[in-house]
Amino acid sequence: MTFGGRLAKSFTLILGGARSGKSRFAQSLAAKLGRNVLFVATGEPLDEEMASRIEEHKRMRPKNWRTLEVDIEVGQKLKGQIKDADVVLLDCLTLLVSNILTKEDRNPFSSPLTGKDEGEGESDEAISEAETQVMAEMEDLLDCIAKHECDFIVVSNEVGLGLVPDNKLGRIYRDLLGKANQLLAQHASEVYFMVSGIPVKIKG
Repeated sequence: MTFGGRLAKSFTLILGGARSGKSRFAQSLAAKLGRNVLFVATGEPLDEEMASRIEEHKRMRPKNWRTLEVDIEVGQKLKGQIKDADVVLLDCLTLLVSNILTKEDRNPFSSPLTGKDEGEGESDEAISEAETQVMAEMEDLLDCIAKHECDFIVVSNEVGLGLVPDNKLGRIYRDLLGKANQLLAQHASEVYFMVSGIPVKIKG
């Protein structure tokens, strides 16, 4: 696999809805691909429910896996951490994009993605800035993947199949994550779509 003339080993993108079995399949695939796995966690325990989900995911992971917790700038922070890893598993892109949009020092909007009717008047400039930030993060991640000779697995949600969000920020988030997924799928050597715990290969 090549990105811009450079060589990479393999890059697998795993998509699916909530509770579709994405993480479980990703971890089983990582275990098959190598012994030295670096798990990249993007979730932040902002409330009790999210903290509980994070703890559940920790229990699922083998004890010998290294874990790197990052919220944004994953591509940059990964470069000094991969070392002797055979496999890098990033779970998940969904929260990474959310983190980019809600960090106070980078947030192009006046309020975070709360699911309320805040930000209905967001400007086109703010939306454009948000897309620029998200896509720059994806390009950095792809650059990191291309420069390291290990297997990469990225997990992300397919959020475009459900109801249309009833607020503008929710719709912006859905659209930006969809564009990020498309970019990574374009470069991935394999893409799986999870349906009720069953992996369906759609590329590769």
